[in-house]
Amino acid sequence: MSFDSLGLSAELLRAVSDKGYSTPTPIQSQAIPHILAGSDLMGGAQTGTGKTAGFTLPLLHRLTLSGRASHARRPVRALVLTPTRELAAQVGESVVVYGKYLPLRSAVIFGGVKINPQLQKLRAGVDILVATPGRLLDHIGQKSVDLSQVEILVLDEADRMLDMGFIRDIRKILALLPKQKQTLLFSATFSDEIKQLSKGLLHSPALVEVARHNTASERVSQVIHPVDSHRKRELLSHLIGSNNWRQVLVFNRTKHSCNRLAEQLTTDGISATAIHGNKSQGARTRALADFKSGKVRVLVATDIAARGLDINQLPHVINYELPNVAEDYVHRIGRTGRAGNEGQALSLVCIDELKLLNDIERLLKREIPRVIFDDFLPDPSIKAVPINNGRGTNRRPGGRDHSANRAANDNRTHHSRGGKRSHAAHRS
Repeated sequence: MSFDSLGLSAELLRAVSDKGYSTPTPIQSQAIPHILAGSDLMGGAQTGTGKTAGFTLPLLHRLTLSGRASHARRPVRALVLTPTRELAAQVGESVVVYGKYLPLRSAVIFGGVKINPQLQKLRAGVDILVATPGRLLDHIGQKSVDLSQVEILVLDEADRMLDMGFIRDIRKILALLPKQKQTLLFSATFSDEIKQLSKGLLHSPALVEVARHNTASERVSQVIHPVDSHRKRELLSHLIGSNNWRQVLVFNRTKHSCNRLAEQLTTDGISATAIHGNKSQGARTRALADFKSGKVRVLVATDIAARGLDINQLPHVINYELPNVAEDYVHRIGRTGRAGNEGQALSLVCIDELKLLNDIERLLKREIPRVIFDDFLPDPSIKAVPINNGRGTNRRPGGRDHSANRAANDNRTHHSRGGKRSHAAHRS
């Protein structure tokens, strides 16, 4: 299938061609016809599947067809809600890129930046508004935005918005929207909360799901490195330095630990910067720009970066600490292996994280291969049994974990017969 066959306008096809695209991704080919037909839609798609263009293109097409765009002040006719500032900026950029040959205005509003420039843009009138819930409610309180004429509502990464506690904000916003509208809900997972929200919001929706429920991208190789907690930083520096990795996204659980790890990596001679919710929007934007340009090799992030960071061809994601919620593991590693590229996800797991690891493997419905480095063997008093979630290991003198080898071979991870198994991690 080509984009030409989807029924999009010539202006949109021209913009798509300018981007160098000719063939839609599965989520695009399945979702776009339903959206063009005016149907409500519930879309299940992981990051990196082309989801943003999958709703942006038909949204632009439908707004143009309704013929209400003009140079005079105009009401908001399409509202896109996102959980994070980074994702809002990414969606806003897509609207601009794909809508560049159309007479439509758009704006992106989120917190962490001055509100006055946003006020000026809104007062001039916009057709498409991309927003995070909190800042949108700020504008509603200042009466700088009117949602009474919204024709299309998009809830992007709805599961993440609920995880971040936005459900009350979302309900306040929904109460201000017209009952008659087209609603598109996208989510990487379909939890009971998401299903409940969709029941009250969507009317006879089309269901499009391009990846199995709660699964990690098949293009991402995954591996677990068992290691004592106090040696994680040492192993992380070894992995990055010995393999000469130039672009690595590292996840931590807390803002403080992100700052500390970035400082420690810098001390180790590896350029690193941190990104999390306590950073100003300007600092976050600079950190991301430095990471994308290669000025810094490592971006250390909390789960705020698991969604919405648009990093092309990111090769490596490392879980320095496993997430408390298993689904967040899927979102984290989904930052690599995007848009048809291969990716590598490594997790440094200590004894305290075994329950978290067990939850992740239960969600994935499989065991993640273990690769132990001879120079970074866990403390013998801990042994390898807990790391394997109590299923037992066949441990021989010299530290080789043959249960890990079997799991790795099952996933086409080949261990070197001679030398240390750090080579296996490099090829995994």
